[in-house]
Amino acid sequence: MSENDATPARPGTDSGLAEFPHLAQLFAPGAAPAVDDQVVARRKGMWGSGSGPGDTSGFNGMERTTALAGITAPPFGGWFDQLADRMAELVPGFATHVMVHRGEITFFVLPERLVELCRALRDDEELRFEVCPAVSGVHYPEQAGRELHVVYHLLSYTYNRRIRLEVELPDADPHAPSVVPVYPHANYHERETWDMFGIVFDGHPGLTRILMPDDWVGHPQRKDYPLGGIPVEFKGAVVAPPSERRSYNQ
Repeated sequence: MSENDATPARPGTDSGLAEFPHLAQLFAPGAAPAVDDQVVARRKGMWGSGSGPGDTSGFNGMERTTALAGITAPPFGGWFDQLADRMAELVPGFATHVMVHRGEITFFVLPERLVELCRALRDDEELRFEVCPAVSGVHYPEQAGRELHVVYHLLSYTYNRRIRLEVELPDADPHAPSVVPVYPHANYHERETWDMFGIVFDGHPGLTRILMPDDWVGHPQRKDYPLGGIPVEFKGAVVAPPSERRSYNQ
């Protein structure tokens, strides 16, 4: 993540692309978002809105824009190009864009190509990403039409490599296909992501809450979830829920 203005895309060059003929098939036509669509948050002040007496820090005039690291154009460098070339050969047009940041690569994948891509990543001799150690959700309310993201961390024991896949979904219809048929141990991670963010994994064998009670209303890790809670008792003392504690807005 970058806390500066939206990071410009790293320009690609034609040099070295001849060695990877399938990189041109990596992206779905017209699917890439604009560079300035990478902004995920705009904040003012230290604690609150930046206006009025609510911010007592002295930083109430501060403005900060938080953005993703940007869109990276091929070639990506190192083994990333060999990997991306093979992925594009097996599943052409699966990506909307790619982000290379701090030595790590993230492929932003169309939901409808996700399971096919995961199966290729697991089974192909040149890829061999045998494990999906984690599936997690992210909520970016500023990204209209793709507010909810699902992030899949993949690990290759064979080649000692790690990559990420990321699927962007609209808040109004947050459906992604389940990868449990490919990575069975993703079962509980998808349940937790549904529980915390409300992302529906179509085809999951038992998509029920895993952390919150079955009758819980809402999804607590979304940024629009109200700050509340229940009192906690400690041997006679009671700690109030966050929404009832000291307020800086008075």
